[in-house]
Amino acid sequence: MDKMSVEQIQHRITELEIEHQDLNLVIDTLIREPSHNELQLQRLKKRRLQLKDHIALLKMQLIPDVPA
Repeated sequence: MDKMSVEQIQHRITELEIEHQDLNLVIDTLIREPSHNELQLQRLKKRRLQLKDHIALLKMQLIPDVPA
């Protein structure tokens, strides 16, 4: 697997953060609906959590290794 450049990682983080924000809006809107689909809501929340985890992993790649 090829290593991503710092610029590529930062760009991917930005894309994922935008998707995460969009999901937040959708989830908030869905919760306000009296007859929302609980299964759909659970799936959206799971996807949002996956995005958060992926963003965290990418951010860790940007931290330089500290020699032991």
